[in-house]
Amino acid sequence: MTPPHSLRQVSDVDDDPDSAAASDTADTPELFRRAVASLTSTSVRREVRVEPLRPPQRLAPWTYAISADVRAADGDELATGRLVLLHDPDGVEAWDGVLRLVAFASAELDPQMGVDPMLPAVGWSWLVDALDERAAAYRAAGGTVTQTTSTRFGDLAGPRTTIELELRASWTADDAEMAPHLHAFVDMICAAAGLPPEGVTVLSPST
Repeated sequence: MTPPHSLRQVSDVDDDPDSAAASDTADTPELFRRAVASLTSTSVRREVRVEPLRPPQRLAPWTYAISADVRAADGDELATGRLVLLHDPDGVEAWDGVLRLVAFASAELDPQMGVDPMLPAVGWSWLVDALDERAAAYRAAGGTVTQTTSTRFGDLAGPRTTIELELRASWTADDAEMAPHLHAFVDMICAAAGLPPEGVTVLSPST
């Protein structure tokens, strides 16, 4: 059995002065500082490229965002996603807490999966199962899974039929420890990309 792939380090906080998440002023809440520090010090599997994004500014007083792309060995993109950390020190009733994570992920799937009526439920299970398996402290999870079928005609290049799955979800973190949440998010987009679990090697059939 080959050893697990090495990990890639998450980028440091963006120093954009216009970004609330990147500010290093004294009024930045300590809980948010610790959450961002946890997020940016967490490593992910090497197939995933994680980079900071300019976060949305109107969803919460304090925000931080990252992108995550899963790429094949030849560089082709297999899945992509975004994870946004929101913090409102006053709390939000709908969140049932003060730290909220908002996730978006999309991936093009094998057309044969498109005939499975349970595909959206499977897509949702990729997230909640990953959160549970990573022992992430969370509650109030909700979201949508959208399944789209596209068929090409005429001279358009590419496969005739493609199936795309999009997941939009959010959940409340019970504390500032973000590593389990990031690992679960990465597990989810890797599952959508068709990669085996981290540390598992798929053996090719002998010829």
